Amino acid sequence: MASKPDPVDALLKSGPRRTQLPEPAERARLRTGYGLTQAEIAEALDVTRTTVAGWEAGRSEPQGTTRAAYAKLLDGIAAQLAAAAEAPAARHLPTSAPEAADASAVPGAPAGEQASGSRNTTDRAMADAADVSASYRPAAERATGPNRPAAPRRTMSPGRQPAPASSASPDARFVNGPLAVLDGDGSAYARGGLVLDCPARDIPSLVDWTLAEANLGAARLHRNGRDADPLVVLTDSAAARFGLPAELTDRRTLRLPEDHKVVKQISKAGWRLTRRGFGPWVRIYRPVQGGRRQCVQLAILPWGALDSRAWGSADQLQPAALAQVLGTYASRVITPCGSAAVAGLELMTALRPPTRAVSDEASGGWTSGPVPGSLTHPVDPAPPEAPDEHPVVAALYPRGHVRTHDEVLDEEAFDWFRDPQLLTDGECVKSFAVGIDVNTAFLAAANRLIVGLGEPVHVTTPVFDKKVPGCWLVDLSGIALDPRLPSPFTPHGSPPTGPAWYATPTVAYAAELISTQGLDARIQPTEAYVRPEAGPYLDPWYKVLAEAYKETMADLGVGSGMAEDDFLTAMEGHKQSDPGPVAVLSAIKATVKGGIGKLRERPQGAKYRSGEPWSALARPTWRPDIRAAVISTARVNMHRKMVKLATAADLFPIAVLSDCAVYLSDGPSPLDFLPHTPDGRPLPGGFRLGVSPGMVKHEGTQDLMWAVKMLDQGHNPARHIKGTDAAADGE
Repeated sequence: MASKPDPVDALLKSGPRRTQLPEPAERARLRTGYGLTQAEIAEALDVTRTTVAGWEAGRSEPQGTTRAAYAKLLDGIAAQLAAAAEAPAARHLPTSAPEAADASAVPGAPAGEQASGSRNTTDRAMADAADVSASYRPAAERATGPNRPAAPRRTMSPGRQPAPASSASPDARFVNGPLAVLDGDGSAYARGGLVLDCPARDIPSLVDWTLAEANLGAARLHRNGRDADPLVVLTDSAAARFGLPAELTDRRTLRLPEDHKVVKQISKAGWRLTRRGFGPWVRIYRPVQGGRRQCVQLAILPWGALDSRAWGSADQLQPAALAQVLGTYASRVITPCGSAAVAGLELMTALRPPTRAVSDEASGGWTSGPVPGSLTHPVDPAPPEAPDEHPVVAALYPRGHVRTHDEVLDEEAFDWFRDPQLLTDGECVKSFAVGIDVNTAFLAAANRLIVGLGEPVHVTTPVFDKKVPGCWLVDLSGIALDPRLPSPFTPHGSPPTGPAWYATPTVAYAAELISTQGLDARIQPTEAYVRPEAGPYLDPWYKVLAEAYKETMADLGVGSGMAEDDFLTAMEGHKQSDPGPVAVLSAIKATVKGGIGKLRERPQGAKYRSGEPWSALARPTWRPDIRAAVISTARVNMHRKMVKLATAADLFPIAVLSDCAVYLSDGPSPLDFLPHTPDGRPLPGGFRLGVSPGMVKHEGTQDLMWAVKMLDQGHNPARHIKGTDAAADGE
């Protein structure tokens, strides 16, 4: 009888099953040596750019099939680089690669910003493509005259270890990371404990030093995009060093006057400012020439460059700690380039650039073409989508006209609370009012959301199609729901009273309710503005920000996969830990909300007259229809979960504010009322505690009598469930 083989020997003979990968630094070296960006690797492997950055920094490891694919890619790159080393061959773009044709185009101006004169997005895209062929020389080789090479000094911040060089930017051109915080003694603090010596004594010299010696910046996020311009953050003492005032005297424009000596120095040195001038955020540039970009951005801390509503008290941190905070945000999201809202919009464009350089067979040269799936040019909104100030509205209605629901699209977040007369006897014996809040609800709504990419097309008596983005004039007043729930069709939660304009997600949800609830109603639009050209434009934006949010929450001790009670315990103190990650988290959340808000940026300034166009309308990303679709989806997602709790567990909210819902409970914790299956799992389709976007956290708890008093006084308990005004706190 044959002996049974030893199972241990059998496993050992099968060989290692875990795919071997090179060390993190070698992964970055292979990628950059092959000329690939992290974004290109991410696209090929269907992960986010920050995930690839984590692999190259050694912070995380790929798993499963993704690990095998990554190993295959790196092995192939290594083999080709080895072959090329044996038989080197020069690699060039065609000599006819396009150059910038429009000298007034602003290199790298954030969305909505232009230089004096016209802005030509097409020419700028072609020049950026030509930038690929621009040669790079080390900083020491480029330095001339009295300038001296940047001398790095490795220092240790108390309680911190310096980050690996690859975590800031593995790209050889940007070895010192995306940004530096400059102090008054000439010390420029970069991420990871690195300190550079900056000899500049005036702003033009600072710009020259940044471009020639500092090795700051970040690689493009998309192959057709552009590299991020280096950012230098000036502390109070640094601002004084360059002759800048402690505060801006012009509080209306928030910029230095044209005759200020610093502005004159910049002009005399041959540099230019964008139209926003020299304010808290500054872009100093020269027009693109020969495909070479020359642009530096400055952030002036004493002038409020870091808004406390987004960054908390980050501007009070020491320079080294602030460099770590801003560098972390830059590596996970994007190099800061203005307010968090501006960064949110800039991230959309960086991930999906509008144009690319394409070969023109007729001329043999290069021309500009659209990038599939991107917003490629500005489009006028449909009349219902346009805000009151828009020229489209001014052409249709007399000045001062108040549009009715059948004239304007009103897709906004919930602000509803229940009539106290509708509280049941069972609810009145509860002890607590408990608020739960959806994590980054607008971000979760953007996931896989199909939005219009082109111009609206007007149709009459259309057949509703939930796959077609747009807005629809339809009467949903016949869809009756339990009055203890808000109506999903209006922001105020009261049922509609007649025909109104709705975004596609709202109408699709109405059809879903009719089907699932067996309601006696039909969806019969009388008019619509649809966008046949459509796609998931916000998907890359969602992936980057969702990964950044979860990674930052992990820094604060709140990770994915935690048990519900452990999650609640971790959330209680996560903002009392390291102030650095807390500031990054706040900025990420502000980037989400601000970016969605910027899609329908309203005119600003006392000189504006209603009916006139404003600068934001010139952006491809001025798209109020996309904003409406996101908010509509977030509101629908919220309502769908509330219906699930109502039907499965007879639980009804007493108040809802945007992404926060308040329920009455026997105990003070969400676990005291959120329903679970018999095996202890969260109710499928309901609210689920956790850290990921779309899951919920504990917002706050008050006693029953507090909640009833709020209802009786006509106040929304969801606004104050934390003990503060949620809107005032930026929630």
